[in-house]
Amino acid sequence: MVRFVYVFLLTVLFTFSGYAQSREIEISTNMGSMKFKLYDDTPKHRDAFIQLANEGYYDGTLFYRVIHDFLIQGGSKSSRNAPPGKRIGYGDPDKTVDDEILSHYCHKKGALCAPRQPDEVNPFKQSDISQFFIIEGSVYTEGALDTMELAVNRPIRNKIVQKYMTPEARDELKKLKEENKVEDFRKLAGEIKNKIETEYNLNPGLLEFTETQRKAYTTVGGYPELDGKYTIFGECISGFDVIDKIASLKTDENNRPFTDVKITVKVLN
Repeated sequence: MVRFVYVFLLTVLFTFSGYAQSREIEISTNMGSMKFKLYDDTPKHRDAFIQLANEGYYDGTLFYRVIHDFLIQGGSKSSRNAPPGKRIGYGDPDKTVDDEILSHYCHKKGALCAPRQPDEVNPFKQSDISQFFIIEGSVYTEGALDTMELAVNRPIRNKIVQKYMTPEARDELKKLKEENKVEDFRKLAGEIKNKIETEYNLNPGLLEFTETQRKAYTTVGGYPELDGKYTIFGECISGFDVIDKIASLKTDENNRPFTDVKITVKVLN
């Protein structure tokens, strides 16, 4: 009886661990292969990508858009058997997926992402899963990340300061100072400061890199400018050198490599 219970528990644990296992895929090319794990908390993208991969949708397509230190993009059906010089890379409006943009993922090197149409024609940020792109990016210093934050946040603060530190408010503070009304001066200045800080801290446009982002961008590298704008649904677990090889190819004026890089996608588990 004890042996039966032991075997039963092992079976249950094995079964549930199997269900919890992340799905993995392989993207093979004539320049090498890359393996990726797909995230379980972006199930719409994961499942749609796996379905298309199993149907062979991506097979024979190209990495048609390649930008060194940025990304490699492929999967578009218009790239299949496309002659040299032809403009390609059109999406498929029938293959859209609701966004699953999650703040705990960032565009680090090897991030597997879904492209989409711009906000003005796609306000809900729906992804075009008929294509995908992989981040190459570059490595940043802590100082460079600080500068990026400052470039975004300083104009926001300045605008808020101008909103509350009006000419009238400045005149009143100046008057209180000249009249040596210290308590009144401190009270008014404090009220203005609190309003500025409250609105600034609640502003959704602030840029503040998390510890996870900083660690990624200062070690493996990536492209932080894309964070929060696209769905990241997986990451590379092997074949980073292949990403670099493809990203280093010479391209035409449309960023299409002169050497075709053909794609085959296989679902591993």
